[in-house]
Amino acid sequence: MTYFIDVQGTLIDDVNRKPISGAIEFIDTLNKDNKDYIVITNNTKQDSLVFLSYLQSLGFNINKDNYLDPLMVLDEVISIKKIAVYGHPSFIEVIEQKGYELDYKTPEAILIGIKPDFTNEEFAQMIDFIINGAKLIGMHETSVYAKNNKRYPGVGAILKMLSYATGANYSVVGKPSIPFYKKAKELLKTKKDFTNITIISDDMKGDLLGAQYLGMKSVFVLSGKFKTKDEILPYLKKSDYPNMVMQNMAEVLKWYQKGEV
Repeated sequence: MTYFIDVQGTLIDDVNRKPISGAIEFIDTLNKDNKDYIVITNNTKQDSLVFLSYLQSLGFNINKDNYLDPLMVLDEVISIKKIAVYGHPSFIEVIEQKGYELDYKTPEAILIGIKPDFTNEEFAQMIDFIINGAKLIGMHETSVYAKNNKRYPGVGAILKMLSYATGANYSVVGKPSIPFYKKAKELLKTKKDFTNITIISDDMKGDLLGAQYLGMKSVFVLSGKFKTKDEILPYLKKSDYPNMVMQNMAEVLKWYQKGEV
């Protein structure tokens, strides 16, 4: 089996950004067993190699060939350079460093990352830009953003709100967009079909549903955005339930060692 593995809430916790129980051991085991895997994260606040270096400093033996985030595919999705960017200040800085021109007067597109304190004034500005023809693009489609033991609307929730308000369609750079998952599949050493991939994540709507629609098997972990399955599963169709629900990566590792994951 081949694996796609989420980071925030799956490998590292949302509060201290430290390894979750069993996470380092799981990656070490995959490396030892020569298993094919890609760590897929919605990191947008730091340069890709800087964030990967941070994970390595925590003890994760992940090399750059096993890592993918939305910043690494942004130029393939957005040819427009004149954009209005919304999100955490560090995200906006990274986008500027990548050569995009920030324009809050007549942007050709608006690009949304995550932060906990969007204002109504920002939403009003976004709506005006969209009505005037700017494309609506999200760095990812995360359902919930968890920070300091609080949960905020994720980029996916904001995209849907703006789409409902304006009637505009939107596109997504990272998870769970099909191009992003296809890019991750291209990075695998052995070319696998989606049906031979298991994805592990704490975001049922923002990661797993899109992956399941492509045929991937799914493991939903309760170490991030949701602490019990009853916080999310009752609001899904039974046909959209994950293949497995586990507490954290330590439990995933136990099932992997039994040959069940």
